[in-house]
Amino acid sequence: MKRIPHLCIGLLLAISAPVFADTLTVAVAANVQYAFDDLQAAFKKETGHDLKPTYNSSGKFTAQILNGAPFDVFLSADMEFPEKLYKEGFATAAPKPYAYGALVLWTMKNIDLTNWKDVLRSASIDKIALANPKTAPYGRETVKVLTHYQLEDALKSKLVFGESIAQTNQYIHSKAADAGFTAKSVVISPEMKGQGKWIDVPLQAYQPIAQGAVILRHGQMNHPEAAQSFYRFLYGGKARAILEQYGYILP
Repeated sequence: MKRIPHLCIGLLLAISAPVFADTLTVAVAANVQYAFDDLQAAFKKETGHDLKPTYNSSGKFTAQILNGAPFDVFLSADMEFPEKLYKEGFATAAPKPYAYGALVLWTMKNIDLTNWKDVLRSASIDKIALANPKTAPYGRETVKVLTHYQLEDALKSKLVFGESIAQTNQYIHSKAADAGFTAKSVVISPEMKGQGKWIDVPLQAYQPIAQGAVILRHGQMNHPEAAQSFYRFLYGGKARAILEQYGYILP
């Protein structure tokens, strides 16, 4: 008789566990790449479901999804691209922010960034990397920073554009660019921490980047339970703690 409660507990655990482990294909804005490794592991541990991420700029993902790319969930680097998908019927609900991204100026060279605006103007800086403002929200906000400090004309000939934050990081990390603007989540990630020098871009120079997520029509049709589960997880306490560790400002 004493074994009955233990048997009941075992049955309840079996009933409450996912009926089967699913795999979601997730379009992930490149700035979230390092944080996503931790999100992926925590979600797998909590639910048993797997995540298969692809990283690119939010604008490129939006074009791909509009052309039928079979992603289940989209983690954008802004609100405009997922809002467009929702309005055109490719997402199940309007996006809401899961994090606010911050900009930094990063260099792998022996450059003093204390007076970074003067340094960028100087002859010692030949190339400055930023993400393509047409497809990457972090690039779009970087342009606002340059405009705010009246640097756009002075630096125009020095700017080199990556198709995403990931490519921009490659330019900076390989020293193909002397310095560049990127996401704070990159420079404080375990993979990049301690490499080079970086400085926060003052928040008054740009709008902290609201990053929205949506469940896509493909995910709702093919993996509804897993997609809803990941969406709930993304806005829950474990995911928020991970995102905060990577320098994101929480909603």
